[in-house]
Order: sequence, then structure tokens, then C-alpha cells
Amino acid sequence: MRRTLQSALVLGLSTLVAAVFRDEVGHIDFHHALVGMPQVETTFFHRPRKEDKASLLYTLSDIGIIGAVNPASGALVWRQRISENITVGGGHLRAPESENWVAAALGQRVQVWNGLTGRNIWQADFAGEVKDLEIMEVTENSRKDVLVLSHEDNATILRRLHGKLGTVVWEFREVNKDIPLQISTDISTIYLIGLHGSPGSYTIKVTSLDTVTGSRVSDAFLGNKGEIQGAGDVMFVGANSAAPLVAWTNPTISKLSVQVLGSKSKQEILLAPDVVDVNLHAPHTAQSQPHFLVHTRTEAGNRAEVYHTDLKTGKITLSYELPHIRGVGAFSTSSDNANVYFTRISYDEVMVFSSESPAVLARWEYTKKDAEFVHAVSEVVKKPAGEGFAVRSAGLTDTEDWVLVQNGAELWSRPESLSAAVAAVWAEIPEEENYAKVLEEEAHTSPVSAFIHRVTRHFDELKYLPDYLASIPSRLINSITGSEATTTTEGLHRDSFGFNKIIVLATRRGRVAALSTANHGEVLWSSLVFPQWEGEKWDVVGTISHASEGTVTIRGSKGESVTVKVLTGEIIEKLSGEHSMLVARTATINTPSGKRLLSIGVDGRPLVDFGTEDIPKEILVIRNHMDVLKGIKFLDKGGVVEATELWQLEQFVGKKIVSIATRPAHDPVASIGRVLGDRRVSYKYLNPNTLVVAALEADLGKVSVNLVDTVSGQVLVSQVFEGVDGSKDISCAMSENWYACTFFGQYLLDDGSNQSIKGYQLVATDLYESPEANDRGPLGDAANFSSLSPVDSYRGIPVPWAVSQAYVISQPIHKLSVTQTRQGIANRQLLGYLPESHALVGIPRQVLDPRRPVDRAPTPAEIEAEGLIKYSPAMEIDALSMLSHQLDVVGIDGIVATPAVVESTSLVVAYGVDIYGTRVAPSGTFDMLGKGFDKITLLLTVLALFAGVTFLAPMVRRKQINRIWEAPS
Repeated sequence: MRRTLQSALVLGLSTLVAAVFRDEVGHIDFHHALVGMPQVETTFFHRPRKEDKASLLYTLSDIGIIGAVNPASGALVWRQRISENITVGGGHLRAPESENWVAAALGQRVQVWNGLTGRNIWQADFAGEVKDLEIMEVTENSRKDVLVLSHEDNATILRRLHGKLGTVVWEFREVNKDIPLQISTDISTIYLIGLHGSPGSYTIKVTSLDTVTGSRVSDAFLGNKGEIQGAGDVMFVGANSAAPLVAWTNPTISKLSVQVLGSKSKQEILLAPDVVDVNLHAPHTAQSQPHFLVHTRTEAGNRAEVYHTDLKTGKITLSYELPHIRGVGAFSTSSDNANVYFTRISYDEVMVFSSESPAVLARWEYTKKDAEFVHAVSEVVKKPAGEGFAVRSAGLTDTEDWVLVQNGAELWSRPESLSAAVAAVWAEIPEEENYAKVLEEEAHTSPVSAFIHRVTRHFDELKYLPDYLASIPSRLINSITGSEATTTTEGLHRDSFGFNKIIVLATRRGRVAALSTANHGEVLWSSLVFPQWEGEKWDVVGTISHASEGTVTIRGSKGESVTVKVLTGEIIEKLSGEHSMLVARTATINTPSGKRLLSIGVDGRPLVDFGTEDIPKEILVIRNHMDVLKGIKFLDKGGVVEATELWQLEQFVGKKIVSIATRPAHDPVASIGRVLGDRRVSYKYLNPNTLVVAALEADLGKVSVNLVDTVSGQVLVSQVFEGVDGSKDISCAMSENWYACTFFGQYLLDDGSNQSIKGYQLVATDLYESPEANDRGPLGDAANFSSLSPVDSYRGIPVPWAVSQAYVISQPIHKLSVTQTRQGIANRQLLGYLPESHALVGIPRQVLDPRRPVDRAPTPAEIEAEGLIKYSPAMEIDALSMLSHQLDVVGIDGIVATPAVVESTSLVVAYGVDIYGTRVAPSGTFDMLGKGFDKITLLLTVLALFAGVTFLAPMVRRKQINRIWEAPS
């Protein structure tokens, strides 16, 4: 214990260094900068500068992120998150021709961004949800304006906004029960499309408006009553074309009705009986020919038909058909002046057609056939001097990857399926052979059998000898040069430092994926386990890793559960949850057969799914829907497992639990005490059965932070903070004998002026057994203690002595967590996410130390023994403490840490919209040689010394012999 204590003190004196050095960027960390899955209606190619021929690929994803991607490399040019909460699709994104800006709308806000830099030009907020957004390409003053359709208080409102300023040019308002859908425009008219009638029996109402004044010109009603049951039946509304279309299907998808806006004739296209899905593709430029394509899908494949529209009569005629082929298939439309091109991407080839004839203008074999496109957008370029065509198509595959195919070859792929991760769990790489089990097996046999088994095993291991001998030169060179060791063995393997691990992610779309930290976050496998319906998301309530079995179990709120192999993604067990009870949360319990997940119902009752032989010994703390904490003990009552309630902790009226923090499952304590500057010891309060509960009184602006004993339910420490803004995030983390909470509140200055300031606060609290040094408190030197038994001592009850200090930080910090090391010797860091800086930060424990002296400088003894620095109420987030350095990490929802084999290092992964992983060494890499260590010079020095000793040894020996013979007689 004494050696451990000394080691901890030495490490505590280590200087604070940069979180990541320059030569470590991209070497010890990885970053998946994601935008989410692109939506076909909000994804397009656009030239942000009219004088350039280069285009950028723009999208508004299903998670509310606008991104501009370089089509040549797939790298992000810029991105903006316009929805703080992860959405489930929707939104609008449009770009005017020959302009350098793009307009977006989501929810109640309309924003215009610079298409090249991503800077915000203007934004406007409205009272109702924006239903559609379009660009007025043709105006009376040659300016491009923005049309915004919104629904506010049972009123349909269409506004024309100034394209460069965002001011309202005119407004059309109509109060009725109609449901606004979309806007369409042609050269002279604006069309407002909505649903008129009652649910299940709608007609399409088209209101024509004057472009200059916004006044009503006429109304028209399309379709028969009962033909349209909802907004989903209206599957296409064209805009900014010479002949804008509106198309809808009947409930049975047996026919497609198409009508040119402004005309009186409707045409019906009969669909095949086996059609399950239909899409319409048409150009969106006024100078393009009025041609469109109808794409239908069946269970077996897909086909298409191309139609032409007569501008004079509005009549629609079939021009040609494209054959039925197997697979999902994707079509996209692109325009070049009046020419319209259709690009077809099938399972094995890419083809380009003209809208004029079915002749194939260009054809390429699709070189990657392991995934099919679901939808795509394309850019077709006609080469000069009749050299043919070139096409690049960016589409979403059925594996939820965003892929760009150029002339049939895949140019890049972005793993957007990883975006919107809602849970993560660390998993060890399973070992192929458990040596301890082999020895145990030999120990239970006779000596002769054990000897034969061992000799046989050694002979079997000889097959690995040639590979081992062949790897010695490369391992020696890598050891000298400091480069990464490579292995010729197939598959993933553990390394001696413990850096090679697997992180398993679950996304809100029902997908489970595994990433390897050994290969810079490479995606090992990805599987869509529980597909979600449109508008829904997978609510993961618990994860657990089974290291001995090499599996991970993930459980959802509907009772669904899946167990997968971490190396291959093979599904071992899958429960749909159709006949299960709803699950509010889960708890990890230790049973005689191992760790397992215990589901907690929405009523706060545990769903017991184990027998009497697997009853856990620990007390379980659960929280019900009334924010009541309960201590539960499982008992065997007549062969039936029953949950017995030991205690309850209710919140006062008006209080709501906003954060609960517990010590990590792996939280070793290297020292039971802290050596002070005068060489005395303050003993840490190390009760493992504690948790931190933060409860908010929103009406009074108060937050109560309580330390609760999970065995007895007793509140050990209680703190109240006033002036707290409950609308902002409140987060807590706990480790060893301390915890920290962050919130936005009021801070009272200690200068006697009774003045206060408001800001983001970080409050750290240390727990000790006694306020006096060299004192173990009421328990004294007792070896055992029970929270349920009284202490026979005149000194009082054994509650901890809490020392707290508050800091005002320069920006909010959320999703608090703590680094973990193998033995707990290295200093800990408080991990958090900075949503304003889009960065992951690691705050050293010394900076948060509540014992930092106030209004005085620390003494040399305090600096030497404790590493104390003078207290300052303002804490600036140092750029050197940002683990993500200059990277832009967006939308982090959780941070998980795990120890490496070496004591100095902790592995950290942050997940959410982006995925970021790195290594953290809070006390420096004291147990590893750095990359700057000159091994070659050291080796040459040793060789030179060896050569010198070899050369000088005979001379010294000869001299010694001569000296003996020359001795005087």
C-alpha cells in the first residue's frame, strides 16, 4: 500500500501537458465527421460560383444537418446543424441557379447560407411550421427570392422573402381548414397546393397567385373525393419548370394521376398490379424540356416510363419505356439547358438516357455489387467534340452508406449509417485460446493424460513457429524505428498495450455497428437489426459486453433485445419485443452465472427473468415514473424470486430528477488517503454504494445535489444551488471519492460586495472520512461496516466530510464522464463535450481540486505534496485541454471510457452525430517510450560501448599481468 501511495503522489506532481501533440493527430485518434443520411428531395449538385465549372454536393440530412461535400473526395467543405434535437427527417433545401447561396427551412426557421463558406446570411423565424420552401427563379426585377409556405393557427400563409435580405416582400394569408402542402412556380404564376376536405376524403386545392403582389388569381380542385386520403398520397409537385406537375396515387397504388398545373385536363397512368412503390422524376429548371419519368418498383425489380408534355395543350403522352430489371434500382434527373438526362443505376451497371429517346447515351459496368442504390442524384456532363458523356451519381445505398459513383466506379463512400448513435459499449477482442482453461483442463486429468495432452499441444503450436521467426526482423525494426507493428495474421488481435479494442454502436435507426480502434475507427461490420418506421427512432435503454463470450447485448425500450458477436456481427439471439413489456431503463447486475441486463418497467418494477440460482447479492436502485428512488433486494421466497423494497427516497413537490451519476464499473482506488503538505493524511471516503442525484426545482430556480447511500437510502451529503436555469443542460459525473456537476446558475462573489454573476458553473466536491487529518472518523480502523447497522461511537454517524468549490467556466459543458485506467494510479480527467466549440475536452483533476487555496498562494509544501494551485473562480477552457484539438466534432450525446493495459492510458470514444475516438494520458505516458525517443542512438551507443569493452579488455588484462611480473622482489 505504501508503494502504491508513493506512486500516486509522484504521478500527482506530473505537469499538465497538451491533450494531443501535433505528431499524435491522426495517429492515436480517429474521427468520423458525418452529416446523416441524405434525403433525395434535399440533395443536389450546385455550383456555388457561377464563373466556376466545379460543383459541390449539398444535402439536408434526416438529422437536421446541412452539409456541402466535395464530390471529388467526399470530404466535408462545411456543415451546419440547424436542429439541436435529432430529427426524424423532413426539412427543405433549395439552391437558386447561378447564385452563391442556398436556402433551408426546418421547423419554424428559414435560413440562407453562403454556398461556398457555410456562413449564415440571414434567418427568419415564424410562428408556425414551414411546410415548403421554393426559389423564385423568374421575378420582375431579376432577383432570386424565397417563397415560404407555413401553417400558423389554422391559417395557410405564403410569404415572399427578399433573397438577399430576408425581409417580407408580400404575404398571402388564408384562414380555413385546408392542409398546406407545397409550392410550385412557372414563369408567370405561383401555385399553392393543399388538401381540401376532411380526413379520408380530400381533394387537391390549387390556388394561383400573382408573382408581383401575391394576390389570388384563381382556385382549382383536382381529384375526386375519396381518391386522396392523406398528404402521403400526393407524391410529387414540380416547381420552377415550364410545365409544373402535380401527381398523386390512389390508396391501392393501382393508378397514378398526373396533371399539369394551370391546365384542366388530368391524365391517369395505370400501374401494374404488383407495383409496391412509385416515384416521379422531372427537371426543376424553366428552360428544360417538359419531360418526366415514372419509376415503379415491384418485389422482384423495377421499371420506368418516360412521358412528354405538350406545353400548348397540357397533354401528356408516353414517349418510351425502360425494361424491367431485378433489384431496387435508382433513377435521377439532370439538366443541361434544354436537354434532360435520366441516369439509371441498377445492381450491375450505370446508364444515361436522353429524355428524347430510349437510346443509351453512355453505359458503364457498376464495379461494386455488394449494395444497391435506394435513391440518387446525378450530374451529367457532355464531353466536347463528341467524346461522349460523363456522369457522377451520389446516392444512398441499402446499407445506409452515401456513395459517389463516377462513370461506374466508386469514387468514395461515407459511412453515414453511423450517424445519430444513441448508445455505445466497449468490447475486448476475443482471444482464440484461453490458456488458463487449457491448464485447468489438464489439472483435472491423470498425470499421464496431462503429459500427453501437453506434448500434443506443444507439437500443434510448432506450426506457428515459422511465422513467428519470420516476424522477428520486422518486429525488431518496428521496435527500433517506433513505427506501428503490423501483423500478417488475419483478423483482429489484442496488442500488448491494450489499445486494440472494439467499440459497438447502436443508432436511432435500429442499426448496430462495430468500429476498431486499432485501425483508426474502421467499420468492422454494420447490420440493420431493428428497422424503424418513418418518424420513429430506436430508444436503447441498456448495453452490456460479455468479454468471455465475445458478445454484446443491446436492449430497447419496447422490450426488443439483440446479442451479437463483436468480431463478425453475427446475431446470436434476437427478441422482437412484440410480446414484451415496455422498458424504461436497465441495470447491470452481478449474478452467479455472470453479468446480465435487468429490465425496469415504466412503472419502476424490475422484470425478473432469472431463477433462484442467479439471485444477485447487491441492492438495486431503481427510479419510477414519479421520480421516486427505491432500494430493491431480490430474495428467494419458496423457490420464487421476489423483489423486496428496502427503502424509498421521494422528491418534494415541484422537484424533478435531471441527472444521476454513479461510480464507473471499473473504478480502482490506488490510495486510501491523500498526503497533505504537512505530511499528514486525509482519508478518502470510499463507500462504493453511493450515487449522486441532481434534482431541479424549475419554478424556484434551484438544484439540489444529494449523495445517497444505496444500501440504506440515507442522504449523506446535500447541496443546494440557487439561480439555476432549468432549461439548460445539467450533468453530473462521479469517480473515486469525488463528483462534479455542471449547470447554468448564479454565482455569489466572495469579495464581500454581495454581487453575483451568472454563467455556466462547474462544482466539484471531494469526500473524506473526517474533517481532521490523520483521523478515520467515527469508524476508526474498523475492517467492516454496514450502512444498516448503528455505530457505537460518541463521535457521531459515519457521514462523509464534503469539501466543495465552484468555478465559472467560459462555455457550457455537457455529457460529463471520467477517464479510467487499469490500476487507478494515474490522475483522472473530467471529460465533457463543449457544444459551442464542437470539441471534446479533458479537464485535469488538479484544476478541479476543491482544496485549492483561496486568496493566497499555495505553500511550497502544498505544491510539492498535492500539486495545488491558487483558486480562481473563473476557469477558462484551455485549447491545450481539448482532446479533439482542431477537429469539428458535432452533436455528441455520450462519452464512454475504458482502461488500456498500460496504466497511463485511457481509451475514450464520444458518439452522437459524429464518432470520435482517442487515447488520453492524464499523467503522461510514463510507462511507454515516446515517439521522440531516439532508439537508434541508444542502440549505437550500446554497440559502441560493447565494442570498446571488447577491444580494451585484452589490453587491461595484459597490463594487469605485466604489473604482477614487474612487482619488486
